[in-house]
Amino acid sequence: MALNYIDEIARLVRAEIAPEARPAERADDLYRLYALLVLVKGEATTPADVHNAWSVWMLPQDPTHSSLRPFGQLDENTKQEDLPFVDAIHKVARSLSSAPMGDGSDAID
Repeated sequence: MALNYIDEIARLVRAEIAPEARPAERADDLYRLYALLVLVKGEATTPADVHNAWSVWMLPQDPTHSSLRPFGQLDENTKQEDLPFVDAIHKVARSLSSAPMGDGSDAID
């Protein structure tokens, strides 16, 4: 079955993450949120953006999770956990910047 463009970007982000750092449950939904960050923020994606996406993903799973708070309120170790995902999003965004996704942004009207 062919992937749609969102799932293809999500697959690329997931491939950049070390297997031991990947979340196990409902991960497809999380990587789709990271694909959205690739598309809307690209290399401007911050650790806070990644944390916010993770928070959206975590909320239905565990609304009392201790890390469901603004990024600035997290301890440094928890903040560091977002960095591999930021790096992956940046890398995928760079790789896609030279290959138009057919979104019309490169069209001249």
